[in-house]
Amino acid sequence: MNVAAYDIGFEGLDALEGIDALCLFVGEDDRPLPGSVGYVDWRLCGALSRVLQSGFFVGAQDDSLLLPTDGRFPVPRVFVIGLGRRSGLDASSLGEAMANAGRVMAKAKVQAVALEVPGAERLDEGARASALNDKFLPAFKGQRVAVLADKALARRLPGRKG
Repeated sequence: MNVAAYDIGFEGLDALEGIDALCLFVGEDDRPLPGSVGYVDWRLCGALSRVLQSGFFVGAQDDSLLLPTDGRFPVPRVFVIGLGRRSGLDASSLGEAMANAGRVMAKAKVQAVALEVPGAERLDEGARASALNDKFLPAFKGQRVAVLADKALARRLPGRKG
């Protein structure tokens, strides 16, 4: 499996060529939306924020949502995975969310996914890398993973390219 690191932000998101889906994580208490999910929501003209305000999707643990990008990114679809309360995020709950995300991507037959591993504000890069390597990657059945990551996490990625 090819795992590559990209910068968090519009430049990294715009560089995601050949990616089938973007996988983002939202907590029930994420307001404003942090990191890549905030950039994506901005580029989608607040589409995710409107869904959150409507209560259709709230970021509850194991909840998921699919949004089209309507050509605003090189990636055609966005999967949003609920984290539960981000303020309670620990290594175990992050691992559960990452495994759930991998299963959702596998079920949707995604071959190339981009994602940002959540929890930078609460967990060290070792716990976040472990959640990616030990929980998401085994559940994901595709060929390529682009990780939107800070430099500390990027150094811990398996088979880094990009």
